[in-house]
Amino acid sequence: MGNETKFMASNLLVSVAAFVIIVAGMKAAASLLVPFLLALFVAVLIASPFNWLQGRGLPAGMALLVVLGLAVVVILLIGTLIGSSVEEFSGDFPGFQERLHQVTGGLLGWLDNIGIHISNALVSGYMDPAKAVQMATNILSGMGNILTNSFLILVTVVFIMLEAAGFPDKFRLMRSNADESLVEFSKVIRSINRYMGIKMLTSLATGVLVVVLLVSIGVDYPMLWGVLAFLLNFVPNIGSIVAAIPAVIQALVQLGVGAALGVAGGYLAINIVIGTFIEPRYMGKGLGLSTLVVFLSLVFWGWVLGPVGMLLSVPLTIAAKIAMSAHENTRWVAIMLGPRIEQVPVVESAVPDKDSDS
Repeated sequence: MGNETKFMASNLLVSVAAFVIIVAGMKAAASLLVPFLLALFVAVLIASPFNWLQGRGLPAGMALLVVLGLAVVVILLIGTLIGSSVEEFSGDFPGFQERLHQVTGGLLGWLDNIGIHISNALVSGYMDPAKAVQMATNILSGMGNILTNSFLILVTVVFIMLEAAGFPDKFRLMRSNADESLVEFSKVIRSINRYMGIKMLTSLATGVLVVVLLVSIGVDYPMLWGVLAFLLNFVPNIGSIVAAIPAVIQALVQLGVGAALGVAGGYLAINIVIGTFIEPRYMGKGLGLSTLVVFLSLVFWGWVLGPVGMLLSVPLTIAAKIAMSAHENTRWVAIMLGPRIEQVPVVESAVPDKDSDS
């Protein structure tokens, strides 16, 4: 028994050491990994329209050109929106920061008058709202810088799509029981593809609704905050909260408390409708993650890959969960990554007790 315990402990240490080495290598190679992961992300997104066009009789080469053309337009549009909006906001940020400090000082003075004493130094050091806005623009700037390298990403997408067509034949040459594995692999790919497609559409709807909301209220930089809402909607649970903070602060500084409350209420309504009703209806609960796992994956992938890692954290974790749920040996890990499971009520047996009959 002692030898078995030592063997398990040594295996655990080797696994942890291997994981640390892999993570260190990923962090060191982040500049190479990020474009590849974005290309993989784009390839998964365009797989559905690519297959749809092929199903309508369009040749594979023509279908690939059509979906790649659409991808180029979308990438350039997002990159242009991010670049112009961030540049405009960065130029106005010093004035915005000064007005924000004035609003914060007035709020602290009002709280002091009603007996709630908060140090101005404490707010500036630990709860400075300007830092939240600056962090949001830094995320967008990092994403925009990556999208400027769109040529490399699109070339990688082309090679991924071309390689995917011949992958089953290569896999059959590698393994004798390849057909069963290919069936499981196809299920995993379809699940990931469905998740990413639905998430893409709901994120786009979220961004458009946010832009309409901010334009109707009169908040500046609506495209900037709309793009931020679109990107952070890929991070469930906490992404919508992080996306709302800069827009609410902008409304507070620019238009006052009433407008800020209106923006906060609008964000809440949008995310309740999309996140509570629309997404679960079409996506199902089987692809969900626990809130703790979402937060930890956000921190982990953000640390390893930077701002792009934060945006791809949940898709990467979802892909890992789906892949592990397909195998019996790793299914327990997928269950641990998932959301809380509601307890199934214990149904008492309908068979009468022998003692009661007597």
